[in-house]
Amino acid sequence: MKRPVTLTINGERQEVAVEPWWTLLDVLREELGLTGAKKGCDRGDCGACTVLLDGKPVTSCMVLAVQADGRQVVTVEGLAAPGHLHPVQRAFVDYGAVQCGFCTPGMIMAAVALLNETPHPTEAEVRAALTGNLCRCTGYAKIVQAVMAAAQHGGAA
Repeated sequence: MKRPVTLTINGERQEVAVEPWWTLLDVLREELGLTGAKKGCDRGDCGACTVLLDGKPVTSCMVLAVQADGRQVVTVEGLAAPGHLHPVQRAFVDYGAVQCGFCTPGMIMAAVALLNETPHPTEAEVRAALTGNLCRCTGYAKIVQAVMAAAQHGGAA
C-alpha cells in the first residue's frame, strides 16, 4: 500500500505516494523524472546514484524513500543556477573529467559534499572523498584535478 512522503528536492517541496520498498533513487528517477543520479550497481557500491541528503552524500539506491520523508535532497540537477554551472560542474568540463559520463553526477555530488565540509582539501582528502565512486573510463587523475581546481575557485555550494 502506497504511503505519502514529503521531500524537499533541489529546494522544491514534493509530495509523492511511494511503496514501502521503493528507494530514493527510484522515486527520483521514475516518479520525479530526475535522471541525473544513475542506477548502476543497485547495491551502494558504485556511487553513481550519489545525492546529498540533508547535506551529506548518500547512495540513493540504499535509502528507502520513506526514510527520506521530511528531509532535504539535492541532486546534480539542483546544483547549477539557470545558465551557470556549479563550480564543480564547470571544473569537470574544463579539466576533461568526464568520459562516458555515467559516474559523473555521483562524482560531482561527492566532490560538492567534500568541498562543503572542507573548502580547501588536500589531494589525499579528495581521493578519500571519492573512494565510494567508481569510474571505469579513467584513472581518476583528471577528476582529482578538477576537484582541486574547483576548491581553488570556491567550489562549495
